Amino acid sequence: MAAVAPTKQAITGLYNSMLKTSQSFSSYNFREYFLRRTKDTFKAIEAERDPAKLSTMYSQAVKDHVVLRRSAVVNQLYGGWKVAVEVEEKEAQQEVTKDRGDT
Repeated sequence: MAAVAPTKQAITGLYNSMLKTSQSFSSYNFREYFLRRTKDTFKAIEAERDPAKLSTMYSQAVKDHVVLRRSAVVNQLYGGWKVAVEVEEKEAQQEVTKDRGDT
């Protein structure tokens, strides 16, 4: 039986949802890791041409998304301290706002 490949719209929707979930992590290291991992996963899905393998990769991405959502909730509950990179980014954004005159 031939596997039906997921539609481009379904893949794009899952990609956007996984990016949004990845960005919801309160921990910088986890957030950046899952953003990179999501982008790499979907680059591989985009490059795949075999419908059966594409269907398998999409199914695995759906399962990963469920785990990612649960992990994000737990990470938000037990967030922890901000790392130096996050503090510097926030200060740089505030300086840009002051330079523009938006207060």
